[in-house]
Amino acid sequence: MNYARATMIAVGFALMAGVSAQAQAPAAGPPPDAVSDPSFKGPEVIKFMGVKPGDKVADIVPGKFVRALSMAVGPKGKVYAVQVAEVVKAHPTALTGVQALAAQAADHNIEVSSPPTNAMGLPSGLDVVFIRQNYHDLYDKFMGPADVPAFNKQVYAALKPGGVFVILDHAAVAGADMSVTEKIHRIDPARVKADLAAAGFKFDGESNVLANPDDPHDKMVFDPSIRGKTDQFLYKFRKPK
Repeated sequence: MNYARATMIAVGFALMAGVSAQAQAPAAGPPPDAVSDPSFKGPEVIKFMGVKPGDKVADIVPGKFVRALSMAVGPKGKVYAVQVAEVVKAHPTALTGVQALAAQAADHNIEVSSPPTNAMGLPSGLDVVFIRQNYHDLYDKFMGPADVPAFNKQVYAALKPGGVFVILDHAAVAGADMSVTEKIHRIDPARVKADLAAAGFKFDGESNVLANPDDPHDKMVFDPSIRGKTDQFLYKFRKPK
């Protein structure tokens, strides 16, 4: 066997081995979320929200809870995944990722949109509106900043009487000024309560399912020492009937 022929045979076997390895490799699934990763406390958060089959839910800046909400509302419900334009501009894959999840949803009940934060065009008669770890961003340059009172009024108008607005976010030190939203991506929970009261909501409860009293509350949420372990408050605000 001459050298050229031996080389061609070797290359052929290498290519075949590569194809075989690709064929045996498992397909990449969706990134960890409230369905696949217990650390998100998906069942507990969904229960606190009160989401039930047939509900209409808006998930603002969606991602980790889209699949869980889709499963909770079922084939007769609807999840409006609102990936606001400001987020999409900074992170284009944030939109394509949610679109992929919507296409894969078993009940085909996820509708994706990307409107500006100050003009979301939410449908009326919603049972629940949810925002996870992004309420503080409404005060950042990243989100405009948004017109926060107007944002909350949009949510209020879209909810049916008795509907709820659920906010999950990283807690800052009590009394912290608003610069912390930009610097360390946290917010004083008392500020959130004040904002929602001004919009006409009634505070309707809280859950400590994602609380961590050992969090010093003064570190950037992406700091390796605290990332994924921040003290998170989970509040529910109700639109009066």
